Amino acid sequence: MTPKPAPAGYAVQPLTVDEEAVVRSLPLLIYALPRAIDAVMTQEQQMSATEYLTLMHLSEAPDRRLRMGDLSSACEMSLSGTTRVVHRLEKEGYIERVRCDRDGRSYRAALTDSGFARLEEAWPSNLTALRRHFLDHLTGIDLKTLAAALERVAT
Repeated sequence: MTPKPAPAGYAVQPLTVDEEAVVRSLPLLIYALPRAIDAVMTQEQQMSATEYLTLMHLSEAPDRRLRMGDLSSACEMSLSGTTRVVHRLEKEGYIERVRCDRDGRSYRAALTDSGFARLEEAWPSNLTALRRHFLDHLTGIDLKTLAAALERVAT
């Protein structure tokens, strides 16, 4: 089999041992970290990590409200998935869906005072899980540089 030529501007260069270790660990991280945090949140707070993130993003939005599409993007979920989460949180009284003032057709999710209180209650569990399952493993690493590199990769 003849290898394909490298795209213009790129040289074919084998991965170093360290590069390969990083590349192979990423799928493990992407798979394991959200599940570990979700398990902690479910056990300690009876709230999924996705529900927590939904409340968090709303708490940071102007007037604690976001259009459903914007909330979906912030949570990195499909619109239908976001709608299901919002519906569950609405049943609990943590979120209200309100019609948008501008067009009257679309909805915004609005964080209630009860939802904000629930977020504050759940915050320590989420923070502890993030530290235990992720940040504590990065001791000695320049986090500012790591964050910038991850941002560049993501964009």
